[in-house]
Amino acid sequence: MNPGTSLEARTSSSVRLRLSIMMFFQYAIWGAWLPLLYPYVTGHLGWTAKEFGVIAALGACGALLAPFISGQIADRWFSTERFLAASHLIGGALVWMLASLGPEQYTAFCVYSFFYGLIYAPTIPLTNSLSFHNLNNTEKEFGGVRVWGTIGWIAAGIAMGHWLLHISADAAADAVATTRTAGIADCFKLSAILGAVLAFFCLGLPHTPPQPAPDPQSGARRGFAPLAALGALKKRSLWVLFLVAFPVSVVHQFYFVHTAPFVNKTVSASAAATEWLEPIFGWGGAGLMTIGQVAEIIVLACMAFFLVRWSKKAILFTGIVAYMARFAVFAYLPYPVAVVPALALHGFCFGCFMFVAFIVVDEQCGKDVRASAQGLFNFIIIGIGIIVGNLFAGEIGNAATLEVGGVDYSYLYAVPLWITVGCGLLLLLLYPGRATYEREKSEIS
Repeated sequence: MNPGTSLEARTSSSVRLRLSIMMFFQYAIWGAWLPLLYPYVTGHLGWTAKEFGVIAALGACGALLAPFISGQIADRWFSTERFLAASHLIGGALVWMLASLGPEQYTAFCVYSFFYGLIYAPTIPLTNSLSFHNLNNTEKEFGGVRVWGTIGWIAAGIAMGHWLLHISADAAADAVATTRTAGIADCFKLSAILGAVLAFFCLGLPHTPPQPAPDPQSGARRGFAPLAALGALKKRSLWVLFLVAFPVSVVHQFYFVHTAPFVNKTVSASAAATEWLEPIFGWGGAGLMTIGQVAEIIVLACMAFFLVRWSKKAILFTGIVAYMARFAVFAYLPYPVAVVPALALHGFCFGCFMFVAFIVVDEQCGKDVRASAQGLFNFIIIGIGIIVGNLFAGEIGNAATLEVGGVDYSYLYAVPLWITVGCGLLLLLLYPGRATYEREKSEIS
């Protein structure tokens, strides 16, 4: 909740609608291509898992600069909605170019990925901070806004799944797989179109001006916001969160890097998938992975109920347990009857850990550094975490590749499983309970 706002106050329906549409496009842009990037790069373009890791890591480098770009601009210089508009227009042009690059253009693919990440990554914390700034009751209203990002991700994923089914409908039996893999390039075009639409829509978002901090002596507005936000990390509720969020974000990449091909092998190839699942989700693991986003909608819809009844520690730990359970199923129960329900655990992974973490960062920081604080958190989970996670997932993917062909998924998913077990123990031992959390929250000036 924003300081000084009544618990009973509600944001106008017009503002909530515009913020919800913003979230829909923000995550549809990402969901259109992220689950399909690995099979496209390693399948159609023929590059190795290790080369994919380099591409994904370069794309995540933008998040390393996000706290300094988005935080300083949005907290000190420039209105957030205009910065978002410019970023999405430029980002749309860059991601469109990826669709035209061939197997011999690995370096160009890396360069475009880097600059696209540099443009897109700062928009993620900024859509959060813009929402927090314009919502009167964060705990009760942010879930209803953010859930539309999940719906956008689902819509883009299912749209691509059905598009890949459509373009291969008339292909010869031995050419279906090749046609679908090559057709994944269209996911970049869809993302670019969605980005251009959002760019123009952002100009109509609620005006969110910078919130510069006053000089305590003269009253003049000054300060480098990202450095000011670092001061909040002395709070136990934040430094422990940042400590645990890093390894969680690393193992999070195993889901996005390896799950689509894993699901293609364990579920999509089954007769039941062809008969029951393809008509709904379209072809491939990317479509089926939207089961996780459907579950995410349900979790986020219930989050307002749990936020006022459970401690932040309990909810965050629930999210980590969901990570453990999902990786355990993938590693040791690779059968459709277990894998499909396990996909739904993504809703708890994101909703109980990542979503609540954004709220913790907002609640424990002052108004003048909130965008920067969100940027610093994204520095950990979308910057360093994704870079290390993609490189690590690529290395483990190579190590799990069998000489006779195929992948040892038991070995591959056991690695992130035991890392999340360690994260859960850290959280239980170090994260403060409700009383300490509320005391630190009340210390915000």
